[in-house]
Amino acid sequence: MDTGQLVVVSCSGPREKFWGVLLALTPVGATARVVPLEAFEDFLRQFRDGGQMLIAPVTVFLPAHRLERLELDESGGAVEGLGDRFCRLTGRNPLEVLLGKADQGSAEPRM
Repeated sequence: MDTGQLVVVSCSGPREKFWGVLLALTPVGATARVVPLEAFEDFLRQFRDGGQMLIAPVTVFLPAHRLERLELDESGGAVEGLGDRFCRLTGRNPLEVLLGKADQGSAEPRM
């Protein structure tokens, strides 16, 4: 897993899940630019429908003791990854949207 890739992060204490871009991974924790997973559909809908921007990604540091699972967001078989789904439904590159570069580049995510 490399920085700059789309990930899904599961945390404990409190239990939370995030979708976003991994910015750094060190022995003390992970830094990522994320959207809470429970807000993913609303975040996607903002870009698909051209609605008002109510949900924005935030940069967070998650200490290692909270990290339960860090998984690469990728499609496999019949299961579509969140980044691929975002790209298909909005025509935008999810990395660029998450990093604040939504008006630049292609619609292909870097996996």
